[in-house]
Amino acid sequence: MPRIAGVDIPKTKQVSIALTYIYGIGKHTSEKILTDADIEFTKKAGTLSDQEVAKIQNIIFNDCNTEGDLRKEVSMNIKRLMEIGAYRGLRHRRGLPARGQRTHTNARTRKGPRRAIVGKKKALTKK
Repeated sequence: MPRIAGVDIPKTKQVSIALTYIYGIGKHTSEKILTDADIEFTKKAGTLSDQEVAKIQNIIFNDCNTEGDLRKEVSMNIKRLMEIGAYRGLRHRRGLPARGQRTHTNARTRKGPRRAIVGKKKALTKK
């Protein structure tokens, strides 16, 4: 497996898809990187030569913000929003959706599993 930007990319996939396994690189960015490095999109990642891997690494290192640096930047942005008391920061602090989604019936991903309400049981019916 080629190792690029600290991530082992899968060798059986096309290079344009394999580069998306790196945090911060999507399909459009991976195609731009491969165009700059003059590498075919459809080439398998396992067949890349050492020179081609080095070209890709140089382009990513110089042009893209990826992995640890990008994660740190995102977390610092969220922390800044919380410190200044912005609405989005409050939503992050409470673990609720920050982009205007409804929370009355959905948002289970952000809110977590439902908590049981104490004392609320269905009344038994007599026959």
